Amino acid sequence: MKKVTVSILCGGKSSRMQSEKGLVLFQGTPFIEHIIEAFLPISNEIQLVTNTSDYDYLPYKKIKDIELDKGPIGGIYSALVHSESEINLILSCDIPLISTELLSELITKHTTDFDVSVFSDANKIHPLIGIYSKKIIPILKKAIEENDLKMMRLLEKVNHQIIEVAGERSEQFRNINSLAELNELNTNLY
Repeated sequence: MKKVTVSILCGGKSSRMQSEKGLVLFQGTPFIEHIIEAFLPISNEIQLVTNTSDYDYLPYKKIKDIELDKGPIGGIYSALVHSESEINLILSCDIPLISTELLSELITKHTTDFDVSVFSDANKIHPLIGIYSKKIIPILKKAIEENDLKMMRLLEKVNHQIIEVAGERSEQFRNINSLAELNELNTNLY
């Protein structure tokens, strides 16, 4: 399999969750650990993009945002600048249902014909579950300089592919942003 580094974006203000999102407990385990567990069978090349010491208990490389308060675009930029891999899996820290199988599928379907590969389902495109090439660093830098921080606009500027996922598998894309969404997730699993 190709050499892949995963970068988990642990930033964000988490105002709706009212706590550090990646450390919210789901089934007794922090979100971030569910995501790491899904990726470890693929590779142990893991870096956490975080500006806080809250994740210091994890034995993985931590990197700080190069440019503060630039949202996911800033996080992806920081991740790619610090990565030694050409292929980089970028994940948000609020997707505790993601599976090894789905991440492997994304990596397998990504080809060098594309700079970015992301999933979509019937509802939307999921740019924070994607493969990002280091080739787009200049595009990210320009977006940051121009304060053009919308993920969908970034996708329009790069050569990308969208991988469709249907049915129950798309449940894995659920990002949990609030206590109400966490309660709903816990309720629906039992």
